[in-house]
Amino acid sequence: MEQKSERLVSLDVFRGITIAGMIMVNNPGSWGHIYPALEHAKWHGVTPTDLIFPFFLFIVGVAITISLTKRKQRGDNLEKLLFQVAKRGLMIFLIGLLLASFPFFRYNPDLGFSWFDFSKIRIPGVLQRIGVVYFFASLIFLYTKPKTQAIIAAALLLIYWFLMAVVPVPGVGYPNFEPATNLGAWLDNTLLGGHLWSASKVWDPEGILSTIPSISTALCGILLGHWLKTEKDPLTKTVWMFVVGCGLLVLSMFWDMAFPINKGIWTSSYVVYCAGMALFFFATIYFLVDVKGYKRWTKPFVVYGMNAITVFFLSGVVARLLSMIYVAKDANGHWMSFQSYVYNNILCSFLNQVNASFAWALMYILFWLGMMWILYAKKIFIKV
Repeated sequence: MEQKSERLVSLDVFRGITIAGMIMVNNPGSWGHIYPALEHAKWHGVTPTDLIFPFFLFIVGVAITISLTKRKQRGDNLEKLLFQVAKRGLMIFLIGLLLASFPFFRYNPDLGFSWFDFSKIRIPGVLQRIGVVYFFASLIFLYTKPKTQAIIAAALLLIYWFLMAVVPVPGVGYPNFEPATNLGAWLDNTLLGGHLWSASKVWDPEGILSTIPSISTALCGILLGHWLKTEKDPLTKTVWMFVVGCGLLVLSMFWDMAFPINKGIWTSSYVVYCAGMALFFFATIYFLVDVKGYKRWTKPFVVYGMNAITVFFLSGVVARLLSMIYVAKDANGHWMSFQSYVYNNILCSFLNQVNASFAWALMYILFWLGMMWILYAKKIFIKV
């Protein structure tokens, strides 16, 4: 598939930076040695890492406005668009399930092979949420006007706030925002028990109920897409992105007092905060790239951004394979995977543990940049 002309370069750059960030935080050399900024907040609060996923959903929203508007203009009818949206959303969801179960078996040099237990597969996940949010956000875009889309985005956040803050949790008796006892955790356990994130087991950061406000995250991106398509001059667009972003950040600070900013349950204040930060971040890139024309630095991020879902999926697949390739035993007689061997025996030989862990993540990012650059050079852009 050939690259389209007249693309919004700043959006590709924003997407590429976000995907590179995802790969970095998902692939440290050691999960026990990570810079605090590259970890998620323990519960309430936010770190730079907590911005990455909502940034991507925000970008999905902007892309929905741009791509579906183009399809409407070229004459695609509503039925065709609905089919394409449903197909793409389902494909992304299924790819997420595939990644959750890959490589379908486990291997230990001492114990041999064991098949993956599909009865315990994690049903929620990052790609799964992207697929669901893409589908519902696209439906809202296709059937409503911008003003209605803004109202729906706000309504979803208020409804979610009401459910989490007012509705008593069955078996607990009172509403709360704690990890294992909030309404979202109860719903996840009731409907998806045994299929949740293995690290928590009793709740899921991409759970059912918290998907409601995540749709609002994409709707914020859709609204930005409408703004970018207006006839306003680029500088005016940039200024208003900063102004609205500042307003959203102030609003999120007030809302945080009643509904704490929290990625784990994707609180409404978190949505507003991340939308404000996304506007700040995108406005900066838009000003530098599309207003001032400073594009020479953008190529690596464009390369990443043009095959975003592809590199996210493949980097996850290869990371799991690397953890299954055992190359040597450590001093205690335990087998070390290729990654562990490089981290412990090579990187840690001249770096401290935290820097060695960060170095592995950087190496992994550069490796995939090289792979995606090959696809980019050959004009291969894989779309789901």
